[in-house]
Amino acid sequence: MNLKYLTLAALLAAGAASAEHYKVITPLSKDDDGAMARLVNFDSGATVDSVLVADGVATFEGEVDEPYLARVVVDGGRLPVFILESGTISFNDKEGAFGTMLNDQLRQLGREISQLGSQFQGADEAAQKTLYARYEALVDSTMQSNRDNPLGYYLFLQSDMAQAPASEIRAELAKYPDFAKYKRVQGMLAAAEKREATQPGRKYADFEVTYDGKTERLSDYIKPGKYTLVDFWASWCGPCMRQAAVLKDLYAKYHDKGLDIVGVAVWDEPANTLAAIKSHGLVWPNIINAQTVPTDLYGIMGIPCILLIGPDGTILSRDKQGDELVADVEKYIK
Repeated sequence: MNLKYLTLAALLAAGAASAEHYKVITPLSKDDDGAMARLVNFDSGATVDSVLVADGVATFEGEVDEPYLARVVVDGGRLPVFILESGTISFNDKEGAFGTMLNDQLRQLGREISQLGSQFQGADEAAQKTLYARYEALVDSTMQSNRDNPLGYYLFLQSDMAQAPASEIRAELAKYPDFAKYKRVQGMLAAAEKREATQPGRKYADFEVTYDGKTERLSDYIKPGKYTLVDFWASWCGPCMRQAAVLKDLYAKYHDKGLDIVGVAVWDEPANTLAAIKSHGLVWPNIINAQTVPTDLYGIMGIPCILLIGPDGTILSRDKQGDELVADVEKYIK
């Protein structure tokens, strides 16, 4: 046989050998029988496999080249995240996935954190500081030792990096460069950079949304000489509805003095948005069905997100709620 064909055969054999078999046994309910269960790559959102639930169980089998975070989705319901790796992976209600190396390590970490949490309750202040330091050291050491696999990445996602400034995210990625390859981390950094670009002192970023044949822009509602509160919200969001009451008070008190409000409905079904506008008596205009257009633009990771925009289009306040929001509005309106 020609040498180049020998080389090709060896490469193919090596590639085949790198893939390892997995089996995921997901206990559900008899009520789920006949439903479609999907195995989803948690990082990319791609569906890896789909099966019908039978006898209250969804079972997935296949080959995996390297471990990655995954989850099972059934009729829109999402089960806890686990690590898809070679071996047989099972679940229980309290501790999630078990049966393989990384999942068992994650499970043990959860147990140790739970024990620290139990000790934390009822401890005096000095003991709580000690316990919290132990918790941080435990998580940090686990992330350090798993910096090149999905367990470390999972712990990185559980940190408070999602709301951190871009500079802090970059600093963490300098410590853990392997995490930079993940789409969620790339999105996290991109969102932080968008937040930096739309902080107080910067001009607001315009966008447009088309719904029911009508195209609207944020700039349609930012009027010269007016202060404008822009409320990014959704009907299913409890905190959004609580802030709606604050906004109603501000509108009643300051609308005649130059304060406008515009709602921007994101991540929501239009019918639900319209029903919430009616039931909560939101009298100001709302841009419907904006979905991710403005949240991507402003780097919004959670709602409500409320901006106060000045008469010249400068953002004066961002991410304030309750008394802090009221104080900012009163500061400028007065």
